[in-house]
Amino acid sequence: MKDHNVSRRTFLTGGVATLATAMTAGPGLAASEAGAKNLQVWSCGGLAEAFIPANALFESRAGARIAYTGAFAAALGKSLLGNAQTEVFAPRVLDLAKKLKEQGKMLEYHPLCFTRYVLVTPKGNPAGITSIADLKRPDVHAVLSPDSSAPGGQAVTGLLKKAGVVQEATANAAFLGSCIQHDVAEVAEGRAHASVVEMRVTRLPRYKDKLEVIDIPEEFFPAPPITFTIGVMKWAKDQELARAFVEFIRSEPGQACFEAAGFIPAMSEEGQRLTAKYGVLNG
Repeated sequence: MKDHNVSRRTFLTGGVATLATAMTAGPGLAASEAGAKNLQVWSCGGLAEAFIPANALFESRAGARIAYTGAFAAALGKSLLGNAQTEVFAPRVLDLAKKLKEQGKMLEYHPLCFTRYVLVTPKGNPAGITSIADLKRPDVHAVLSPDSSAPGGQAVTGLLKKAGVVQEATANAAFLGSCIQHDVAEVAEGRAHASVVEMRVTRLPRYKDKLEVIDIPEEFFPAPPITFTIGVMKWAKDQELARAFVEFIRSEPGQACFEAAGFIPAMSEEGQRLTAKYGVLNG
């Protein structure tokens, strides 16, 4: 896969180097100030691979304990729009953050990261796929999950429609699945020629060295699921601690965890371009 963004590569290199000094440098509370306080953090489940190491860094540095829940984004959003409570929330889809803020439940939100979609093939790319247009070929048998939980199935179907390949890709599919991550497993094992997934899925340890990754032009990406934000909720018992956590997650060592998990950090040069493109302004 081509790397189109030198600034993102540079950002990650600097971020990884900064992990070694995360306990003594950068924003946030010192351990003596935070003590052993708890902070409840919720996020879309897709962010878990990034939040788990980032949370551990913050805990070691701030002396606080993070009670983390990563789950189905729509379910968490619906519960928070109802009667559920948490202290920090990282939602997918900008409109959800806006609604929570309008209701007075989220005090503020900030850009966190962005996702992107790619084509994956088995190692060696036996079908010789070079672009999304190849899904129209009758000899290419992809695996798709149009009915998988949002935003997976709906987003990928929208992407295929924008690319003008949805009819052929569906007709020629090896089979239609029900889970995006299961689709990747089928591709990794060579039972399908390709699938469309988020880059983050290809970074999961179980798929390491089993896939080829091919870029998809950004013009085909469905806008709503691309953005992730993070915000302090009105139920934060210690707002200083909650804001220190958000600041840390958006700092170089925190953002490096999201880069490593396959996301585009909001604080990178590319992330700032996408922040402007999608209007993900601080709220």
